[in-house]
Amino acid sequence: MARKETISRDAIMQAAFLILLEEGIGQVTARKLAARANCSTQPIFRVYRNMEEVMEELFETACSFFQDYCRKFPGQSETPFVNLGQAYITFAGEHKKVFEFIFLSPERFGKSMYDIINGSEGCISKEVQAALSHGCKDAENLFVKIWIYVHGAACMRFTGDYDLSEEETTQALRAAYYSFR
Repeated sequence: MARKETISRDAIMQAAFLILLEEGIGQVTARKLAARANCSTQPIFRVYRNMEEVMEELFETACSFFQDYCRKFPGQSETPFVNLGQAYITFAGEHKKVFEFIFLSPERFGKSMYDIINGSEGCISKEVQAALSHGCKDAENLFVKIWIYVHGAACMRFTGDYDLSEEETTQALRAAYYSFR
């Protein structure tokens, strides 16, 4: 008779995500995960084949966390790309370890930055459509230009080199939109 699984996959993933959030991806090890989940490493490896599988699922969990953050972000601008850019920059400062794991790591488990930001709800696609409806002729190219700007600002926020207020950031993003347009 097989031993009863005493810890769920969800509980293991929740523990892994808490380690990521508090300590960073480098600290998500089998031993730390077992300690955080209050179990030995054996139940983890009954549920997951290896730590690579844990990391891949943790990446999906982190991406969902980011997308949920963007969805709930209180956007206040009618200008395309501004609210999404503001959410991304703010996320980089508020959730540094998750931002680093998702956007600054070379391993994205087959997903591009575009895929991650667009998410299942089509965040980028909606912004591109909004830009088109505002008369932009090449909204996808505009997105590329703005996102280079936004990602740079987010990296500055991540490192602590960004000191613009939310209002100043909104103004800068609007100015970028109209300049690149």
